Amino acid sequence: MQKPKSPDPAKLSPGDKTVAKPARAKPATVRKPQARRVKIPYSPEEIHEIFRRFSVQRPEPKGELEHVNPFTLVVAVALSAQATDSGVNKATRALFAIADTPEKMLALGEDRVRDLIKTIGLYRNKAKNVIALSRKLVEDFGGEVPRTREELVTLPGVGRKTANVVMSMAFGVPTLAVDTHVFRIGNRLRIAPGKTPDEVEAAFLKIIPDEYLFHAHHWLILHGRYCCKARKPECERCVIADICKSPEKTCDVPAALVELPGQVV
Repeated sequence: MQKPKSPDPAKLSPGDKTVAKPARAKPATVRKPQARRVKIPYSPEEIHEIFRRFSVQRPEPKGELEHVNPFTLVVAVALSAQATDSGVNKATRALFAIADTPEKMLALGEDRVRDLIKTIGLYRNKAKNVIALSRKLVEDFGGEVPRTREELVTLPGVGRKTANVVMSMAFGVPTLAVDTHVFRIGNRLRIAPGKTPDEVEAAFLKIIPDEYLFHAHHWLILHGRYCCKARKPECERCVIADICKSPEKTCDVPAALVELPGQVV
């Protein structure tokens, strides 16, 4: 059956013609990460046990980027893209000693900021972003770091990951920032598989028990940084070796579940 043809507007009589209404623009919405529908090889009980063990190992995990207030945290996290936390800390100690507010950072100027952070990768572009985000904070937010993700991601150099870190560490909002370690663990362990950080974030948020969500970000980062390493995971030191379903696993016996020494940050 043929689909009926639409009438030719040129052949319509004046009384038949209608004026097409312009399409109404849809309001901008914040995109939420979507989890892929992938069946994972873990039961809810196993997932709960994984995070329970992490909580015993590190009851009060901390981020390793040095900062003194929400502003310096935003700057530090933005500078940490494609750089190590230790490398960022070496550069920001001198920077934050003389510029720990947006106003002071603007007064310092881009050239001086660039000189202070030149040991960090992509330092030229990052110096521009630090000045630009400082200016936006002063002009649009009264010099205060905003508390919502929607506002944070409007700052130059700040993406979803940085916004999640700031919301969690500065304002106590339970979020899950996906960095290279969290992304690797989600896929290597097949616990939160995804092709993008947003997919991994959504997958983790679906399965992490509520009581463990606040610290989950740091537990996963620290586990990836010090145990489930990128080049060669140290499975013999892993407290979840018996639960882990990674095909790369080399040991089935979990390490002793004891509280680790406190972090030096």
